[in-house]
Amino acid sequence: MAALRAAKQALRKEIKKRVAALGDQEKLRQSHVVTQKLLKHPKYESSRRIAVFLSMNDEVRTEEIIEDMFRRGKECFIPKYLTNSSHMDMLSLAEAKDIQSLPITSWNIRQPGDDEVREEALATGGLDLILMPGLGFDKSGNRLGRGKGFYDTYLERCMRHPKGKPYTIGLAFKEQICKEVPVDDNDIHIDEVLYEDA
Repeated sequence: MAALRAAKQALRKEIKKRVAALGDQEKLRQSHVVTQKLLKHPKYESSRRIAVFLSMNDEVRTEEIIEDMFRRGKECFIPKYLTNSSHMDMLSLAEAKDIQSLPITSWNIRQPGDDEVREEALATGGLDLILMPGLGFDKSGNRLGRGKGFYDTYLERCMRHPKGKPYTIGLAFKEQICKEVPVDDNDIHIDEVLYEDA
């Protein structure tokens, strides 16, 4: 177990270094390529209820995707992380510009405030698709998160929902694709990763 943890930590460090070396223009360019792939994806096209992360600086930008969702009349859900636990909810977003009014957390990401009342995806109709962030991915669907377990815990809750596990797509820069991501039994496999093929 300790060896696995050490392997994950080493890989996190290496990927962070690779992504940090990318300029903003390159990140935007790759984000655009990945977004175009997603918008044409049959799973995306057929999904009504979609959870998407609000991107941090070292992640594929998701603004374009969120705008497209509202254009197409899809229901959009965004994460709300509870600090000091691995609990996360996916709360509804009313419109794309709603994001700008969300409070910023200590991790420098926007999320709904504690006093806001919003629909939680699993309390209602479940989700069709979750767009997954991650630090690293391999081609067989293993994902390296930031070590807090938010998404793995959430996917376990999805599996207990009558609708079952939503389809999961990771969004990545090609610098985040690894030969092999070390995983254990708690790490949930994702269905697919979209990135710019070399």
